[in-house]
Amino acid sequence: MTYDDFLAGDPLIVTAALTGGVHGKEANPDLPETPEEIGRAAAAAEDAGAAVVHLHARRPNGERSFATERFQEIDDAVRRHAEDVIIQHSTGGTGAPAEDRHLPLRTDPAPEMASLDMGPLNRYDHLTSENTRGMVDALHAEMVERGIKPELEVFNDGHLNEVHGLLERRELADPVYATLIFGGGTLTPPRPRNLRNAVDNLPEGALFNTLGFGRHQLPFATMGILFGGHVRVGLEDNVYYRKGELAESNAQLVERVVRVAEELGRDVASPSQARDILGL
Repeated sequence: MTYDDFLAGDPLIVTAALTGGVHGKEANPDLPETPEEIGRAAAAAEDAGAAVVHLHARRPNGERSFATERFQEIDDAVRRHAEDVIIQHSTGGTGAPAEDRHLPLRTDPAPEMASLDMGPLNRYDHLTSENTRGMVDALHAEMVERGIKPELEVFNDGHLNEVHGLLERRELADPVYATLIFGGGTLTPPRPRNLRNAVDNLPEGALFNTLGFGRHQLPFATMGILFGGHVRVGLEDNVYYRKGELAESNAQLVERVVRVAEELGRDVASPSQARDILGL
């Protein structure tokens, strides 16, 4: 496939990961935590060019929450402020009971998309995010039941094997959509050749989203654009705009990657176009 083929293909879907579930305002005072802050951040990200917002819920004290009621408050705020953005809930987490991982899927209406971690990963020195095959299958089954598109989160090459295994065990609606994640620790090392290898090892016909943590966000977003994939940026994954300079907002990070796409000749998808590409 040539670069001209990429330009003639699908427009670029930009996902904005607005808040995450780990660091808070101590890392960046502009990171949104309350439902109202997240709703306004979603609207600003959509205006900047994001078609999808990836959402975590927070308790009033800023700590992570899996509660359906808290996700409902956030979704209501997003719909109140944003025009048409696609809502994607996180089901990933560390130390949460398996049942709690299902709670973000049970809002009314259900989110159009939800993340599905493909396997375990270490967090910090003493925590592991447990994602057994049984848990993955159970989460996928509820997503199918509620009409939610899974976004398969691939943190390393072993998780690529798990994507293929999931396809052998269960029927996934086309197109399969996988986020390829790069960084330190359990993640795939952030080297350009590793992105190329990951793309080559995806199931045939799968679409991919590119995510680099921290200082790797912009380089890997740029490579994702060049390789014909889609991209995720936002304060969940990177609180800086450049070395030593905190990002002002999620929208600022979206605006930058949209400018890169435009300079490279890649169209950017509206939420409506993203729905068509993703089969929502």
